[in-house]
Amino acid sequence: MRVALFLTCVNDTLYPDTGRAVVKLLNRLGVEVDFPAAQTCCGQAHYNTGYRHETEPLARRYAEVFRGYDAIVTPSGSCGAMVRELYPRMGERARAEGRGDSLAAAVAPVVPKTYELTEFLVDVLGVTDVGARYPHTVTYHPTCHGLRSLGLGDRPLRLLRAVKDLELVELPGAEECCGFGGTFAVKNADVSAAMGADKVRNAESTGAQVLCAADNSCLMHIGGTMARLKVGMRPVHIAEILASTEEEPAV
Repeated sequence: MRVALFLTCVNDTLYPDTGRAVVKLLNRLGVEVDFPAAQTCCGQAHYNTGYRHETEPLARRYAEVFRGYDAIVTPSGSCGAMVRELYPRMGERARAEGRGDSLAAAVAPVVPKTYELTEFLVDVLGVTDVGARYPHTVTYHPTCHGLRSLGLGDRPLRLLRAVKDLELVELPGAEECCGFGGTFAVKNADVSAAMGADKVRNAESTGAQVLCAADNSCLMHIGGTMARLKVGMRPVHIAEILASTEEEPAV
């Protein structure tokens, strides 16, 4: 199986350790991972801000860079949802506007091969116990794109429950949005901040040391809110928890 890592621009710029954790984890499970250096942004920010036509070259770029791989794995539910849900929609819209089938044809091969990390582990590799150890109390926040667009369901929870010495506690109001929403946080700052504060207060009520999610963009928003509210817990991407072992523990 030829597997590629789609790191995403947020992770590449701000959270490279998440990408390293994905590679470490998959290597431990016997999967060799390529990192195509020509990859760029998936276009999610452009599309969500209304620049639909300007997003199309980025979709074509994604299709070209990742063509030929058996699976494309990303540690981002939102970017995974962009590819899986919105690339086909963009192709259909281009066709409806009389601009031909070329965009739809370009993205069609890569759309079904794009997996969020926990999907790939559970559905493709067929594992829930990845041999991890993480001796901390953790609560899990299901991000909106993973929950509603990709339908990740309990896959992340099944993986976390199998981690040695990890105590998993339920997050009140787990399915409520954290308030990030990409440019939503910029355009509607007061609402976004209030939603983030609600999420952090719910997380704090669990007594957990760590709030875990499968998308660093949401964790960035939640982590910033935690810092402002001076909450004694920290945000951690699920990849870093799953990559942690007794021999090589996560910091």
